[in-house]
Amino acid sequence: MTDKPDITALLEEHQNLIYKIVHSYCPDRQEQEDLIQEIMLQLVKGYDRFDHRVKVTTWMYKVAFNVAISHYRKTKRRRQYILSMPDKPVQISAPIKQEVDGRLLLLRKFIANLDPLHRAIMIMYLDENSHAEIAEAMGITVSNVGTKIGRVKKLLKQKFNQ
Repeated sequence: MTDKPDITALLEEHQNLIYKIVHSYCPDRQEQEDLIQEIMLQLVKGYDRFDHRVKVTTWMYKVAFNVAISHYRKTKRRRQYILSMPDKPVQISAPIKQEVDGRLLLLRKFIANLDPLHRAIMIMYLDENSHAEIAEAMGITVSNVGTKIGRVKKLLKQKFNQ
């Protein structure tokens, strides 16, 4: 018998993490459901290999982002061949209802238009993950995380000032 938490409990406890990532990379409601299922499946399949010295949320972010970015790339390739499909910006939204002011909506819009890696980094940053946790999940160095966050902040500041 191990001291590992049950994967089902972890999925339930951190479901908002998964929803946030799915909504950030997939605008279509039906595809979102499929993507949620795929992320959960990959988390369940990979749980036995999970290194419990790493924070569970860091591992979940890494798996979820990898699945979501892979899905995003496939969808983007498909769009090249389907001319009738509109190119809508992705809306970042959480499943939890909340009042949102105009500046937050603008921030979400800016983040939604970032490339997949920068979007993933900013989602984790805004969720108050450390640079080390972001680096672990993204497979980049801690200093690279800091550099990328700095650049995105500068870009966002410019956009807010426009």
